[in-house]
Amino acid sequence: MHPIQFDVDYPDVPRNRATAVFRLLLVIPILVVLAAVGATGFADDGTELVGAAAGVLFLPPLLLIVFRQKYPRWWFDFNVGYLRFDARVFAYALLLRDEYPSTDEEQAVHLELPYPDVATDLNRWLPLVKWFLAIPHYVVLFVLGIGVVLATIAAWFAILFTGRHPRGLFDFTVGVMRWHNRVAGYAFALVTDTYPPFRLAA
Repeated sequence: MHPIQFDVDYPDVPRNRATAVFRLLLVIPILVVLAAVGATGFADDGTELVGAAAGVLFLPPLLLIVFRQKYPRWWFDFNVGYLRFDARVFAYALLLRDEYPSTDEEQAVHLELPYPDVATDLNRWLPLVKWFLAIPHYVVLFVLGIGVVLATIAAWFAILFTGRHPRGLFDFTVGVMRWHNRVAGYAFALVTDTYPPFRLAA
């Protein structure tokens, strides 16, 4: 199993049609908070990999790992907290859950990242090139991101008419988010040297 684990609890109850209908409007305030915390820029496919790379996630850990062989626990905790918050916001935006995203509680969105012992778990020079090594993932995630948009539109209609999120669409979207979080943890949060697998499953 990959050291970065991600999952979202499937809501096996009737969904809230009213909040689903207006989800694009309801998510705006919490997206503003997310952008303010992480100095995040959004790509066309709805991901924030490029913005996070230029923001608080990437540069400080890179410098500390390369020059000091350290990853301070408080900075790791901040990065993990930010990535979990990010995951909750996008799980809500993509209709996976109806609970409004909390800024600090786990809710039904689970993201686990290992705290690395830099001296034994990380190559101190690899952070300089991880962003480059992950380029194949960016390409695949861009294509998958288009699929997530289409799956979310289909899920929106399904929730509107049936009150349920089709399990196949749900699992696909969660799988793409899992893939995205593994790439973010590897290339930008720098918590592991284990290269992300090219798969949606855990």
